Amino acid sequence: MTSRRALHFVLKIGNRKASVDFFKNVLGMEVLRHEEFEEGCKASCNGPYDGRWSKSMIGYGSEDNHFVVELTYNYGIGSYALGNDFQGITIKGKEIAARAAEVEGHIQSAAGITVRDSGGYPFHILSEDKEGDPVVKVTLSVSDIQRSHDYWVTLLGMKCYSRTDTSLLLGYADTQAKLELVKVDGEVDHAKAFGRIAFSCDRSELAELERVMKVKGHKILTPLVSLDTPGKSTVEVVILSDPDGHEICFVGDKAFRELSQLDPKADELLKQALEADKSDEWYSKKGKSKDTA
Repeated sequence: MTSRRALHFVLKIGNRKASVDFFKNVLGMEVLRHEEFEEGCKASCNGPYDGRWSKSMIGYGSEDNHFVVELTYNYGIGSYALGNDFQGITIKGKEIAARAAEVEGHIQSAAGITVRDSGGYPFHILSEDKEGDPVVKVTLSVSDIQRSHDYWVTLLGMKCYSRTDTSLLLGYADTQAKLELVKVDGEVDHAKAFGRIAFSCDRSELAELERVMKVKGHKILTPLVSLDTPGKSTVEVVILSDPDGHEICFVGDKAFRELSQLDPKADELLKQALEADKSDEWYSKKGKSKDTA
């Protein structure tokens, strides 16, 4: 499993400009890629929506060796209801912490600073520098620690770095961002903003992953499928769902490395998209508001 990599986490955003401002000016990330699509993704990358949408990859460096965030924007959706499924992304950096401390509504604790973007997603900032990728971990809620261990460790082959009665810390390599699973009381609620975590593996492993999940009776959201991005590499993916309904994307590593090359024009492409997006004005003229998902 050493060839597997933690790639990114998908967040659905309703206010693209405000979100981009937060990720760039508070968290200090840069736009790595930006892509516009005229119709919904075959693997529901943008959720259960058929209309126009965009994908902005944003992070601290190349997707080859950094865990990044995918900002998914559906033009007709103004906001998303949040559940208790996503507990946040933890980031290290003294300068990041200093900026976060200036954000209105931030929460300071002995563990660090918690800030939320315009959509309400939490980010936990530790005031200490970290070599390499500043992203430390993604934290998701689960309802049963043993069941989650059986799924993520036994079936998906993740290494368990630590375990308590209420949490698991998992990863595919010491140098990669980790996945933390924390037990909550009751069921995990994904509401409408449900995210998706992505990993890569050798292309030859994708069909076997799908087969194992079928045999074990686990849910497969999207069987092995090819996804096209205009002007870029075609990738193959399998989309799984863990026992608590967390969406998991596995993508062939070689093709994804080709697809995810840093685009020097990414920031400008996103700026152009922001300037060209008149959807708010259109809804306003019609006396309407964008849908709330």
